[in-house]
Amino acid sequence: MARGLLWATAEDLAKNRGRVISLYRQILRSLNSPQLDLTLGARLAKKAEARVVFMLGSEERSVHNIADLIDTAEYTISCLKKGEIPKHITPI
Repeated sequence: MARGLLWATAEDLAKNRGRVISLYRQILRSLNSPQLDLTLGARLAKKAEARVVFMLGSEERSVHNIADLIDTAEYTISCLKKGEIPKHITPI
């Protein structure tokens, strides 16, 4: 993303699109892991929660907030791969 700018340009958003889609898919796949002690209903609820976060995040135009959302998604994936569910994350 461009340095010194407060708002993301169309070019910045296009650069992050593939990365964000990849993070979204990784989170949804990680929620299916047998390492997580979740019932079917809990898995579906967590997936719906992830969809809402990414849907709201898609409207974000601040460069710093977009970077924070990407960092939060990467942290969430690392926790899910360890078999943990992150509890105290409020990305939006």
